[in-house]
This record gives sequence, structure tokens and C-alpha cells, in this order.
Amino acid sequence: MTDAEYEQLGVDWSSDGVYGNPTHDAVVTAGPGLNVTIRADVHASVRGRVWTSGGTDLTLPIASNVSGQTRVDRVVLRLDRSTWTIRAVVKQGTPGGGPPTLTTGSVFGTYEVLLANVTVLNGAQAVTVTRGERYAGHRIRPATSTPLTDPSPEMCDTRWETDTERLVMHDGDTLRTIYSHTGPMVVNTAITSWSINADSVIEERNGTVHLRLGSFKRTGGRVPDGGVRLPVSIPEAYQHPNRGQYGIAYISGLRIGRLEIFAKNSGRPGQVWLVQYPAIERNDDVMPGSGISWVVG
Repeated sequence: MTDAEYEQLGVDWSSDGVYGNPTHDAVVTAGPGLNVTIRADVHASVRGRVWTSGGTDLTLPIASNVSGQTRVDRVVLRLDRSTWTIRAVVKQGTPGGGPPTLTTGSVFGTYEVLLANVTVLNGAQAVTVTRGERYAGHRIRPATSTPLTDPSPEMCDTRWETDTERLVMHDGDTLRTIYSHTGPMVVNTAITSWSINADSVIEERNGTVHLRLGSFKRTGGRVPDGGVRLPVSIPEAYQHPNRGQYGIAYISGLRIGRLEIFAKNSGRPGQVWLVQYPAIERNDDVMPGSGISWVVG
């Protein structure tokens, strides 16, 4: 395999950039005088090839500026395809012209990856550094939702769960749902003394549950105000963890009631109850309002 062929192979398994994330210290900082410092123990990938700053800080000099205008230089990682080596270098800008353009040729010459912009004022004896490193990032891993899939996740680890059909990313503390979609799910449940006129349906999309409650007929005896369960049950995965959800219900005779969808941490997880209402008689219809939503992930 030639070096050029290796480059074409490498770009498919390693993105260009520094290994790490923005919570880490800046790769490039202002040094004393007209110098910048690249911190030790930085590792990066450029077109599938590895670069490291080494075990001690690396100092790069910045050219003086007596042009009468501000100059913006760039610190870059430069792959030289004539030798297939990568070096950290300062790419000098044009006074008054903004930062220089990065070279990103596909197969010949050099290829550059930005680490920082360096502002050099006219006559400056010191410089200002604006961090600009990009990060190599992580690939999307096909996996399942079991903890053993990824026992030691890191920030930005991303996976597609084949069993749940979710795209999730680790934010450094926990997994966050980026994409999920269950499609419509009927959540009727058999409750004595009620019949179902229209199905209750939920649909989860990207961590939000959307519920359309159906309509019900009282087939049992009269129930006074005080609380009565409706024939709906929200599956555990789609229950709000700690807050009940409330809605209204229209009852035969132009009357109105209030219902609650109980949270996971309650004594009635996932159950739907009329909690305030006029007395309900046999053959009364209960028609809840539609379109209740809550967050689950």
C-alpha cells in the first residue's frame, strides 16, 4: 500500500483533529513575548496519520509586525505529502487581510488542520490567542441498550441501539436521546365498569411522549366525586419520572372533570384517573381532551 492509498483509507476511520473535547485545556496559548505554546501530551489525527506534541510544551515563534495594521496568523498541523510528516507550524497572515486560508488539497501538496488563531497588533510585544482546535470526535457505534454495550462511555460517544432504534450520545454525565420514534402505540387497559369507545394512543419521538386519550363509557354503577381510574395504562418507559400530567375531560350533560396521568415515582405509576368531577352515572360518556405531552429522555 502506498502512502497516498493509506491516506484515503485512513480518512474513513479517523476524523481530522485533536483527540479530546472542548472541556480540556486549550491546545495553543500565548507564550512569553512573541511566542505561542502548544501544551504537552496532545495527540491528533491528520488524514489518518497520528501527531503528538510530545512530553514537554512546544514553543513556536511569531514574526514581529511593523506593518501598521493588525495581522492574524494561524497555528496549524500541516501534513507534508512529500515526506508524509506532520508538524505544528505558524501560518502567517497578511496585515489587514484576516487569517490565512487553510490548505486542504485532496491528494497532493500539504493538508492543514487548525489549532488556533493568533492576533498580532502593529508593534506588538505579545500576542493574543483564540483557540480554534477541532476535535477528531467519535464514530457512531452500532449497539444495544444494555449497560454492557459501553461500560465506560466518554463525552460524545454516540451509538445506534438496534433493540430500541434510538440514536443516543453521552454528554459526559449521562446518555441523551438524539433520535427515537416508536410510532403509534395503543395503551388501552381493561378496567371493570368501563367500555372503550375510542383507543388511547401514545407516540414517543426524540424523548417526548405525545398522548391522545380515547373516549370511554361508564358501564358500571354510579361513582361519586373522589377518584376513579380510566381504562388507560402508560408503559413504564414512557412515564414521566416525577411529575403527574393533568388534563380535562368532558362528561355527558355538558360537565367537565379533571384527570391526572400519574408519574413513575407515584403510587399509581402510568395510571390515568379522573380526580375531580361531578358524579358519573351508568352510561355516561367521558371524553378527555386530546394532545397531552411530556418529556421522558
